[in-house]
Amino acid sequence: MILGGVGGANTKTGLLFEGKTDLSTFLQSQPGYSVKEGVSVFFDGKLVARIFKKHSFYKLLKEKGITWSELISKQLLPDNSILVLAITTLFVIECKSQQGAGSVDEKLQTCDFKKKQYQKLLEGTGIEVEYVYLLNDWFKQRGYRDVLEYIRSVGCHYYFGAIPLQDLGLPLPETEEKPAS
Repeated sequence: MILGGVGGANTKTGLLFEGKTDLSTFLQSQPGYSVKEGVSVFFDGKLVARIFKKHSFYKLLKEKGITWSELISKQLLPDNSILVLAITTLFVIECKSQQGAGSVDEKLQTCDFKKKQYQKLLEGTGIEVEYVYLLNDWFKQRGYRDVLEYIRSVGCHYYFGAIPLQDLGLPLPETEEKPAS
């Protein structure tokens, strides 16, 4: 699986999580997907993932017998996170939107620290962590080139506008393609 930063504009399936809605609502609207109680994600009737937003992330830790306060000093509250069961990977997805210079600029530089905090929390569980920013087009400006390079250099990822489902390791519904005439 390749995560990168070019965005999802050229995905073949067109299934893109855009961050304009929450992840469970988006998945629920996709063919073959259903989401129970806003958390359990099914594809064609099979459990494929679990979604954790903000404080619900701590339900996962409790299930794993992890007391967060013994490992880190401050709670982390992910915008969206999804544990993809087939690849045992938690994707922490932070949606950042900007219309002018501001505090988000510096927040982008914290991805390495936050990813390491999530890894510390999940150490020994067998769950890998990927930290992903979903950015609006504001961050395509030349002034963000260095921070975007930094994000990649520390093993984190970013997308502009949307994330293709296949980059999250989620199954894709079969699409009907019409023959060329």
